[in-house]
Amino acid sequence: MAAVADATVPGAALRHKVSRPMVVAAILIVWLVLFTVLRGRQTLTLAAADLTGLHRWLNDVNDSIGANRNSNPVFLYFFNEIRLVIDNLVTFVQSLISQPTGSRPVPQIGWLGVVGLAGYVSWAVGNWRVALLAAAGFTFFGLQGLWQESMDTLALTLSAVLVALLIGIPLGVWAGLSDRFNRIMTPFLDFMQTMPTFVYLAPLTLIFLIGGASAVITTVIYAAPPAIRITAHAIRSVPETTVEAADSLGATRMQQLLKVLLPMSRRTVVMGVNQTIMAALAMVTIAALIDAPGLGKTVVQALQSLDVGTAFNAGLAIVVMAIVLDRVTTAAAARTEVRRTGGPFLKWRRLLLAAGGIAAAVLVYLSHTYVWAAEFPGDGTVGTHIASAADTATTWLQDHLSGLTNALRDVLTNGLLNPFQTLLTDSPWWLVGATLVALGAVLGGRRAGVTAAVCVGLLVGTGLWSDSMTTLASTAVATVLVMLLGAVVGVWMGRSARADRLIRPALDAAQVMPPFVYLVPFLALFGATRFTAIVAAVVYAAPVAIKIIADGVRNVPESTVEAATSAGCNTWQIITKVQLPMARGALTLATNQGLIYVLSMVVVGGLVGAGALGYDVVAGFSQGELYGKGLAAGLAIVLLGVMFDRITQAAARRTRA
Repeated sequence: MAAVADATVPGAALRHKVSRPMVVAAILIVWLVLFTVLRGRQTLTLAAADLTGLHRWLNDVNDSIGANRNSNPVFLYFFNEIRLVIDNLVTFVQSLISQPTGSRPVPQIGWLGVVGLAGYVSWAVGNWRVALLAAAGFTFFGLQGLWQESMDTLALTLSAVLVALLIGIPLGVWAGLSDRFNRIMTPFLDFMQTMPTFVYLAPLTLIFLIGGASAVITTVIYAAPPAIRITAHAIRSVPETTVEAADSLGATRMQQLLKVLLPMSRRTVVMGVNQTIMAALAMVTIAALIDAPGLGKTVVQALQSLDVGTAFNAGLAIVVMAIVLDRVTTAAAARTEVRRTGGPFLKWRRLLLAAGGIAAAVLVYLSHTYVWAAEFPGDGTVGTHIASAADTATTWLQDHLSGLTNALRDVLTNGLLNPFQTLLTDSPWWLVGATLVALGAVLGGRRAGVTAAVCVGLLVGTGLWSDSMTTLASTAVATVLVMLLGAVVGVWMGRSARADRLIRPALDAAQVMPPFVYLVPFLALFGATRFTAIVAAVVYAAPVAIKIIADGVRNVPESTVEAATSAGCNTWQIITKVQLPMARGALTLATNQGLIYVLSMVVVGGLVGAGALGYDVVAGFSQGELYGKGLAAGLAIVLLGVMFDRITQAAARRTRA
């Protein structure tokens, strides 16, 4: 027995000595060695105009669906009916605030009525400050010369949010009440929230065609998961003792839901409405690629023609709308805490709200009756000045900072991006696939390795392996930069309450901006290149990574930090030896979220020269013969997202364990 015990000691010691980072390093070294020997072989490269059998089959499916759309029972009695209902809803909302109807040259409610309604609703659900913000923001749209475009975007957003909440809140309540249903829904919600926004467009246009109705349906699918997930969380967060007290008083399940669970979770549910609105606005702007009207269409056209001034003016309108909608719903969530308080103040508020409602109704009547109150006065000179100033600033930056920006672009492109992209695209496909599977198994465990293997096999099947590796290279480089920025700023915020108070509001504001907006300033700085997409992706993904890391560092026990300080550790040693190691779970979660955000933005960067899968998707919308290839590119993006998400989530769980 002693001999057996002694024999097992070296093996156990060896297992303890071989750490996970050492295994990862060994895998990478083997990859590099084999790359030098096998470079350029079996790379599965496909030219931009070439199609595989899968792409041609998808084209045939698209043609077949188009030819049988009005005769196939599935389309005739299901999909077409859904599209008709949504189209009627969108048309109705647009006729109210944005589009002329019938013989009227203006919508039913003109600009003055919309501003009055926006101010009144914001005051009713929030406070007078957000009411002033809403009125000023909506007036600003008209001063920009973008009133109708802004109202089209608002109409699509409101339509999508209404449908998403009608679906999402009941499903969220069900998931909150039923453990079984929650387990069934969670994988679907994870999958839907992992998919980049671009990916929703191609398959849904196959079913619902292009236009406003398809944009709303796409937006509903993208925006519903936050409503479902947050509502379920709100229901489950109600204290069990409260539910038991209601049950002991003889309340039925429906009475518990209506009298206890929903009232006590109202604040969190309103926060879910906020997230749904933000997701809907982001998706509606991107849906301009499938001919959705509004500000997104203006931005897309300006980006394609490299008109920075026009893109900046429209992007600024999107930012203002996002800020207004975010502040209104945030104020509504805050008011749910004090809404039931009584007293004379509440009576005065009710009287003032009644007076405000009458004033808003008068403004709506005037805007419906008189042209001067329906058509926004002026010719949008403010927007012209904004666009001109943006063009002037762009010219100045290009004249005076081109050396610096070009140097930065060249250093990162030639020093980091190009070598890594070459390693991925010039290695044999099976070598890269084996490396990804091995890394997935080491970092995330057996299931993550199996997921990576399945995703690699399906990526090969899409016929877009080389483009997928190009997108993977850009995503990996941008994620590294995100984590470097996140670690520096996140540690600073985690260690300094003052820094957190100063920086966090800016991070919160950055998270409400739709992805399109980030492309505009970097297009001016770096031109239409893949580097533009990478920098925009870094700025887009950094806020969420920074906040996660900051919270992780802050949650390190103060007693542990004090013990390290008393032991003579300096600040650098405390950060690197104590706080970051103990916040390892937060770092892994930040990597997960950073990857998903970066992948979404890098793909959107196909509009400004990022190429690869993003270009394939955009080309699929604009060139009929490439539709199948674009659809396959969307699938490839999903596979990359799923692979990244599963590996990093599994790694986070193993780290916490």
